[in-house]
Amino acid sequence: MDKNSNIVVTGAAGFIGSALVQYLNEKGFENIIIVDDFSREDKQANWVNKQYIDLIERDGFFEWLSETSTKIDFIFHIGARTDTTEFDYSIHEKLNVEYTQKIWHYCTDKQIPLVYASSAATYGDGELGYKDDHTIVNDLKPLNPYGVSKNEFDKWALQQTKTPPFWAGLKFFNVYGPNEYHKARMASVIFHAFHQIKKTGMMKLFRSHRPDFKDGQQLRDFVYVKDVIKVCYWLFETAGQPTGKWQNGLYNLGTGQARSFEDLVKNTFTALDLAANIEFIDMPEDIRDKYQYFTEADMNKLKNAGYSDKFYSLEEGVSDYVRNYLSQERFY
Repeated sequence: MDKNSNIVVTGAAGFIGSALVQYLNEKGFENIIIVDDFSREDKQANWVNKQYIDLIERDGFFEWLSETSTKIDFIFHIGARTDTTEFDYSIHEKLNVEYTQKIWHYCTDKQIPLVYASSAATYGDGELGYKDDHTIVNDLKPLNPYGVSKNEFDKWALQQTKTPPFWAGLKFFNVYGPNEYHKARMASVIFHAFHQIKKTGMMKLFRSHRPDFKDGQQLRDFVYVKDVIKVCYWLFETAGQPTGKWQNGLYNLGTGQARSFEDLVKNTFTALDLAANIEFIDMPEDIRDKYQYFTEADMNKLKNAGYSDKFYSLEEGVSDYVRNYLSQERFY
C-alpha cells in the first residue's frame, strides 16, 4: 500500500483500534480517519497523540461517508460493543451487526478492502472445537449476547454474494496489552493482576466450578495486542496482492497455545520481581454459566494463507506489557 493511502480505523479510541493506529503511524501511514465515540475523556490518551487527518464521531460516520470527497483505500472495522456482561442483545445487534453490515455494503459498493473484528466468543463452550472452518459457523452456540452478535454477522457475511474485493473477519482470542486501561471489568486479567498486586501484594483468581478443571487451571489462548496489530497490518499489505493461498473469510487470531490463568498471574508477579501470592475466590454467579473454561485457536488457516511471523510467548508478552507499559504508566 502507498504511504498516501487513506485508511479508516473504527474503534480508534479503544484498546486494539488505538494500538493499530499507532502501528500504522510507525509504518509511515498518517492519512488515517479515526472513528469512535470520542466523548469519553478517560480514553483520550489512546488517540490524542496519534497522527490522523480526520476524527469522526461513530454516529455521524455514515453521513460523513456520503458527503466526503476523500477516496477511502482500506477500512479496519475494529469498533464494537465488547462488554460480555451486557445481556441486552439489542445493544449488541445495533453496533455489532447492523453497523457492520452498513460498512460492508459501503466497502462492496466502493470496492474497498475490509478487515473487521470478530471474536473467539463465537465458539461458545468449544463443543465444536476452535477451528475457523466456515462449515461450522451456523452451528456455533455462543454463551452471551456479545458472542451471538459477532456470530450473527459472520453468518451474514458468509451468505453474501456481493462482497468487498478483499475481506477478513478476525476471530480475536484473549487479547491483552497496553491501551486497555479504560475497559474496567472487561480489561485483561494481567491488567487487573498488576493493579491488585501493587495494591495488596496478592492476586485473587476465580475458583473452578467444574470438576475437570482445577482452580486456576482454566485455559485460554492469550494473545498480545502487538501480534494482533501485526496480523492486521499484514492483511493490509496483502490486500490486492493475492498470494494464491489467500481466501476471503474468517480467520482465528490467537497464538495457538492455551495457557492457564495461574501461568498468566505467576508471570505478572515475575515481571514485577515478586514471589507469586494467589488466592482463589468464587466466580460471580452472573457469569458462571457463560464462562469459557478452554479456548485455543487453530492457527493453521492463517499460516497456510502466508502469515509466518512468530508470536510473543505468554512470558514475553506479559514481561513487555508489565515492565514497559503498566509499570511506567505508558500508552502505546
